[in-house]
Amino acid sequence: MRGGGSDVTDTAGTPSGRQQGPGLGASPTGVGRRRRRWLRYTAIGVTVAVLGAAGIGWAAYEKLNGNITADDDAAAELARYEKERPTALVHDAQNILLIGSDSRSGAGNKKYGRDSGTERSDTTILLHLSANRRSATAMSLPRDLMVDVPGCRRPDGTRTDPMFAMFNYAFQVGGSACTIRTVEKLTNIRVDHHMVVDFHGFKDMVDAVDGVEVCLKEPIDDKAAKLRLPAGKVVLDGEQALGYVRARKSIGDGSDTDRMDRQQRFLGALVNKVRSNDVLLNPAKLYPVLDAATSSLTTDPGLASLRGLYDLVRGMRDIPTDNVQFLTVPRTSYVLNANRDQLVEPEATRLFARLRADRPVTVTEEPSRKLTQGRPPLSPSPYGNSSRGYEKESDGDGKSNATGPAALAGTPDPAPTFRGNTAAEDACG
Repeated sequence: MRGGGSDVTDTAGTPSGRQQGPGLGASPTGVGRRRRRWLRYTAIGVTVAVLGAAGIGWAAYEKLNGNITADDDAAAELARYEKERPTALVHDAQNILLIGSDSRSGAGNKKYGRDSGTERSDTTILLHLSANRRSATAMSLPRDLMVDVPGCRRPDGTRTDPMFAMFNYAFQVGGSACTIRTVEKLTNIRVDHHMVVDFHGFKDMVDAVDGVEVCLKEPIDDKAAKLRLPAGKVVLDGEQALGYVRARKSIGDGSDTDRMDRQQRFLGALVNKVRSNDVLLNPAKLYPVLDAATSSLTTDPGLASLRGLYDLVRGMRDIPTDNVQFLTVPRTSYVLNANRDQLVEPEATRLFARLRADRPVTVTEEPSRKLTQGRPPLSPSPYGNSSRGYEKESDGDGKSNATGPAALAGTPDPAPTFRGNTAAEDACG
């Protein structure tokens, strides 16, 4: 070497074995030296490129992972009442409670109303994933449904007394843990995971897929929802979609049930949009969707990571849209207040029992009137809670399912039909 230079001399191929002068390669033309230098710089370049890409990937992963908030308080509260919670009957079947929060405290949410310091859950859906991951059933629970709400822990640490009240009272006083315990008491179904999303996250999710198409039978002019739309096919952006799923009195018959039907159809259209655009297979499209989906998401600790969410979504990606079903729990006006709801029995008990036992149900736009023909009705509690009776049901092979609740007796029967729709249905068809 000369003067500390970085050129390396080569002793190979010299008859005398003497070291050659600097700047000379293994051949008189120096091709060997230049080739080695090119290979070295190429290797460095490739390494830098790989590390750079990995760095970008890791940074994105860390950002998305950090977006999710773990609901540790709910986990602690549920652990406190573990002994009273239902047991899961079918291994690998999953029940996820999806809660739409109307909190005004998050970024961009104050314009939707005054922040009262409490949250309500105008939208609550129990999503059942079959053990074989061939079907998914999303069951909406009306916010006005009269239910038994257990004593729950308030955010300030005090506790409420058990109360017979509207369903969304549970989330208002005790958050997700109270809502989960109320759902479990009502249905006798074990809730494995839960997610809470606010207005901002919903809007960003719709915008991330470049809007969602809906079909309107009539034009909409709703001042409260700040929504004006023409009749026919319309592609809604995030802000419009939020107004569309929240609007009530100006669309349809003004009922909460009609609004839930609209929410279900919108979610079906959103599922179709994600699949039709190959979002799940295109990182450039997937990242903004994941960023939007996680930015305003609070989940149980088991799902509070990209890995946890990936494991959940991985099992759902191959479910045909025909088998992604949306329905509302059978309900009718509450006998003491027409503005409230109560369960329709024995249909509701039958639905809960089949979901808990991971047995199929089917949906149709028109409710079946033959659900209970030829079968003795169950004895419902006047409050529609989990004290309702359950009967044994067949597993489809002539054997009785003696371990789980059921609303059927005797021989195998076809899957019962409930009012609802699938993600494959075209609202404009």
